[in-house]
Amino acid sequence: MNKKRMTLTRKRALLGYAFILPWLIGFVFLFAAPLVQSANFSFHELKVAPGGYELRFTGLKNFNDALFVDANFNRILTESVTEMVWNVPMILFFSLFSAALLNQKFRGRTMARAVFFLPVILASGAIAAAETSGLISLTGSSEVAKELGEMQSGFDTLSLIFLLENAGFPEWFINYIVDGVMRIYEIIRSSGVQILIFLAALQSVPPSMYEVAKMEGATAYESFWKITFPMVSPLILTNVIYTIIDSFSNSTVTQTIYETAFRSQNFGLSAAMSWLYTLVVAVILVIIGVLISRRVFYYN
Repeated sequence: MNKKRMTLTRKRALLGYAFILPWLIGFVFLFAAPLVQSANFSFHELKVAPGGYELRFTGLKNFNDALFVDANFNRILTESVTEMVWNVPMILFFSLFSAALLNQKFRGRTMARAVFFLPVILASGAIAAAETSGLISLTGSSEVAKELGEMQSGFDTLSLIFLLENAGFPEWFINYIVDGVMRIYEIIRSSGVQILIFLAALQSVPPSMYEVAKMEGATAYESFWKITFPMVSPLILTNVIYTIIDSFSNSTVTQTIYETAFRSQNFGLSAAMSWLYTLVVAVILVIIGVLISRRVFYYN
């Protein structure tokens, strides 16, 4: 009796389900209940009682207070979105440029890749927790930060501005480049994961494509735009989504929501702010995902 073989499409579908299964299990057992509870809190006024808490239904009052009564939420949310729009292209350009350099063959390449990812590890919660518990000691970090600040403050920005102005660049572009140079450490710290993703994409490009392009007389510039960029475009979409979410994960909005809940003890208003924040991020992700996905090239 012959068994029916599974098609390639079916195998890929099962592989996709297996890939998201850990996340799905974690969401159902760890996040689904708090998510529903947060939505419930946003429509109620929560008061702490001796036996736990009491809820009083208020309808859309918490959302109205967050948007039209609170003096800071709208401004902070707008500033966070504006900062995200300003930073994401800068981080992506730096990540792709760095990945292209690190993909070259040179001595010490592994160490160089580790150096670019090191700021991500140092900025993680694990390092902060280990330092708090006394397992490690990052003494002298304040002095290093002070020295870095002095080095940045001593950067000759006027020469760079004059150079870009003489090259004919518009004022907004000059301000963008100067701001990126002055915040180079912040950009490096935010680019570690993106560099690794782009590096994996560059290593997956078949070398035969570059060999054929070189035989046809294509320059390095043409090879980048005709081969490298289209081949890594699917992961450009991945990095854009990751960078947007990462920029919102530790912003002033999340700090405001936390302070509203645990310092002001206004859990209903905090839940409403969280849901408004989530909706704004979701709308941005959908719009950017649709726009970029139309230009993505998938190689089969």
